[in-house]
Amino acid sequence: MPAPDTAAFGPDFVWGVATSAYQIEGAAAEDGKAPSIWDTFCKVPGAIDNGDDGEHACDHYHRWPEDFALMRAMGADAYRFSIAWPRIVPEGTGKVNAKGLAFYDRQVDALLEAGIRPNATLYHWDLPQAQQDRGGWPERATAEAFAEYAGVVAAALGDRVTDWSTLNEPLCSAWIGHLEGRMAPGVQDLTAAVRASFHLHLGHGLAAQAVRAASPGQVRLGIVNNLSPCEPASDSEADLAATRRADGHINRWWLDPVLGRGYPQDMLDVYGVELPVRGNDLATIAQPLDWMGVNYYFRQIIADDPTGAAPYFRQLAGTNPEHTSMGWEVHAAGLEQLLLRLTREYGVKELMVTENGSAYTDTVAADGSVHDPGRTSYLEQHIAACARAAAAGAPLSAYYAWSLLDNFEWAYGYDKRFGLIHVDYETQKRTLKTSGRRYAEIIRAHSGESVSV
Repeated sequence: MPAPDTAAFGPDFVWGVATSAYQIEGAAAEDGKAPSIWDTFCKVPGAIDNGDDGEHACDHYHRWPEDFALMRAMGADAYRFSIAWPRIVPEGTGKVNAKGLAFYDRQVDALLEAGIRPNATLYHWDLPQAQQDRGGWPERATAEAFAEYAGVVAAALGDRVTDWSTLNEPLCSAWIGHLEGRMAPGVQDLTAAVRASFHLHLGHGLAAQAVRAASPGQVRLGIVNNLSPCEPASDSEADLAATRRADGHINRWWLDPVLGRGYPQDMLDVYGVELPVRGNDLATIAQPLDWMGVNYYFRQIIADDPTGAAPYFRQLAGTNPEHTSMGWEVHAAGLEQLLLRLTREYGVKELMVTENGSAYTDTVAADGSVHDPGRTSYLEQHIAACARAAAAGAPLSAYYAWSLLDNFEWAYGYDKRFGLIHVDYETQKRTLKTSGRRYAEIIRAHSGESVSV
């Protein structure tokens, strides 16, 4: 089968894979790592499907050389990974854990030796529980502690790591973790959620300054947002207004402040919560970005919900017949739409697709192989959408497939599998899926290099 036409990407396009620390590392209490809010949340009865937790996950903490070898076999140019704050500064602030830093130091060296470019995310939701006990993200002190931790990491790894992102999907940390309560720390409070969103942004700005100040090498710094195009369920005035609120809640609230536009006034009015802004905070939040990361999974079909809670909308099922095992509509055109919106409306100068992937129910065949045609098709469709956006002018420099490995999928536990590599959680055996082989073929077709898988 011919690969998607990727000529619009150019010869320097970066093909990557992505993971996050809590989802794959395991070793939850090893070598000085302290508990995170996810270690705590996993102990809440009913919070995680099947009572699963991240204590062992994919045991990547011990098996990373094998995982890196598989990544190299696929021909990946780059690896986007996150650093576990409670491994580095277990109490959130103060004493640094040398063993935690050494773990990532070894990984960075191994990646570079393998010819794989490291792309480090400083926060992928695993706040040290000790910092949560002091108030967590609704408090300004957490933004300041995050900058302190970021400076420590950049000083240690910044001579070799060029690409950095401060936050991954702050929407999930604020809205799902503090408003809906479906993710750690499991709070349901609008005021706490809005305050958390602001301090996440402030933490981003302070951490950006800290990374640039502490890094001895070149820094290319970004932030990663999960974005969704929002479309009205009907042409009624109520649904159109709800769609504008949904776009504000899901997209504009997370884009406007970091790109120097301040917080959208219409959403401030909807939330009715005063932001805890001090002095030059808005300028600090709007630190110059070298790139913007886009995580994309689905579009949102929006209907008005006047009897619900702010921001008074509900999401309806997508109209396309194909859905993943998460119940998410497969709609590749939404990714193209987002990339072009960021280019034309926001003037972003460099974009990376930092996560894009799909969960399907995988079966291991009698011969040990894992054939996943749904995920393979999803990958092809979305890479083709990226290519269309690039051809239309989007400054897209990289695509990172989510995920390298099947992993702990947060509140869904281990039932939902996103990996290009299958993980048998009982034996920790890794098996490259058909989708992983297809991704290698696409990379090979674009680069012309030989890839053995």
